[in-house]
Amino acid sequence: MTHLETMDPHQAFAELGRIRLADIDIDALLNKIAQLAKSTIPGADEVSVTLLHGDSPQTAAFTGELARALDEKQYQRGYGPCLDAADTTTTQLVPDTTSEQRWPDWAADAEKADAYSSLSIGLPVHEHVTGALNIYATVPDAFDDDAVAIAQTFAGFAAVGLANAHLYETQATLAGHMQKAMDNRAVIEQAKGIIMGDRRCTAEQAFAILAKLSQDSNRKLRDVASALVENAHRPRQP
Repeated sequence: MTHLETMDPHQAFAELGRIRLADIDIDALLNKIAQLAKSTIPGADEVSVTLLHGDSPQTAAFTGELARALDEKQYQRGYGPCLDAADTTTTQLVPDTTSEQRWPDWAADAEKADAYSSLSIGLPVHEHVTGALNIYATVPDAFDDDAVAIAQTFAGFAAVGLANAHLYETQATLAGHMQKAMDNRAVIEQAKGIIMGDRRCTAEQAFAILAKLSQDSNRKLRDVASALVENAHRPRQP
């Protein structure tokens, strides 16, 4: 496999920093990270991103089948450089899979797949999720000290982006729940007003009537209120 000319690392870091979280979802961000890493880190043939939720690892993005397959071999065996990097948020370098002794079975898998060196950098995403940026090469000793330093710096930028994306997604979800709650409250208040006008009762009594209708019909309070409001707004038949 021939290497394309690598992108200037500062250009890649700037591109990561320019990503607008409002314009991109988490999957697209992960794919962007993997593709940029492949273009930026000297020696990289294929790249993947592992996310580790507790004891459940998954390859969230990959640039080629080689990376995905070698990640999966580690998940199946329950050990390997990307899992150790994700679990401990450290750097795990395999200079030559033909002589690797820490993970011998996985190294044999990698050698069979014509992957002769690898580099995994831990990614602290947030409190309950960690990950790893995994770089695979088809030649031994593909990653010198400069390549490792670039990969570590790139992973730092990527980790910040992923942490911000998680925070943004969490806040967006919370905002959606709050908006839904406000909408529910609004329709319930409308229904209470209709009942108060029809029954000449207090707000508390109107809510009790709504609650009883909900219980008797085995429907959510919001659905009962919405149906009542919709019915009240329908034109009356002559």
